[in-house]
Amino acid sequence: MADPMRIRAQAQGDKTTVRVLMSHEMESGQRKDASGKLVPAWHIQEVTAKLNDKEVFSCEWGPAVSKNPFLQFVVKGAKAGDKISVTWKDNKGETRTDTATVS
Repeated sequence: MADPMRIRAQAQGDKTTVRVLMSHEMESGQRKDASGKLVPAWHIQEVTAKLNDKEVFSCEWGPAVSKNPFLQFVVKGAKAGDKISVTWKDNKGETRTDTATVS
């Protein structure tokens, strides 16, 4: 399983800025290793975010996203103490979910 995501959620008025740093190799499937063989594709395909178990953000990614991707988005209506959870799923079926509290 991948390392935990680093999630920060900071409320400012009625908007909350969520910053996520994900730990993932994000291989495109086009790079060759030292022996000249193609490294298989392995990248995040889906990312979703929930505020108190209600989905507020989703996106689909492909192989062009960089290693250890950073994601930032704004959510309206979150208050200090609310829970933000972020989940990703990659093309090999692995998933990771981590949660942060809005400050």
